[in-house]
Amino acid sequence: MKVFVIPVTPFQQNCTLLVCEATHHAAVVDPGGDVERIVQAIEQEKVTLEKVFLTHGHLDHCGGAKAIAARYGVPIEGPQVDERFWIDQLATQSQRFGFPPAEPFEPDRWLVDGDTVRFGNESLDVYHCPGHTPGHVVFVSSAHRIALVGDVLFAGSIGRTDFPRGNHADLIASIRTKLWPLGDDITFVPGHGPTSTFGEERRTNPFVADGVRA
Repeated sequence: MKVFVIPVTPFQQNCTLLVCEATHHAAVVDPGGDVERIVQAIEQEKVTLEKVFLTHGHLDHCGGAKAIAARYGVPIEGPQVDERFWIDQLATQSQRFGFPPAEPFEPDRWLVDGDTVRFGNESLDVYHCPGHTPGHVVFVSSAHRIALVGDVLFAGSIGRTDFPRGNHADLIASIRTKLWPLGDDITFVPGHGPTSTFGEERRTNPFVADGVRA
């Protein structure tokens, strides 16, 4: 599986293009905006887009989802249903932050903990990881040791919990009980900034390193 990170929006959100090398089918994770930039990456790689996956409902992660899905005639999968609270506010979010207009939408499939999403010959396990937002999910390829974690975890930091329905204790629990058991060797693509590994964050992250109190 090839992984292409495409920073989009003024927030430099890490939209990710996942490509199944066997079938040349692809999925886009968190197309938050700059739709033409995402389309350019899809066309440049000469792949067939099959799915859109969403980690959560914040504008910079899903603002372009409806446009991408409509352009390619593909379904949107994710996040967990508690994110309807945020997706219903997309028009308001876009006005507040000066983004291009974004319309609310209904994903074709709401996800729950333990689900699997697929494209081409690839599959990703779904982990419900609330805290940053109530219905945030994380996508993990155990075969390729890669995770798409949205705004749950960053290199050297963790997601904000001061938004409506954020919860710091839930976020810490999500990271320590859902992500750490998956293995130190997993490389993760965060919603913003550089990639890292779970092992590196367990050693050095000032918020969730082993031995740091919640």
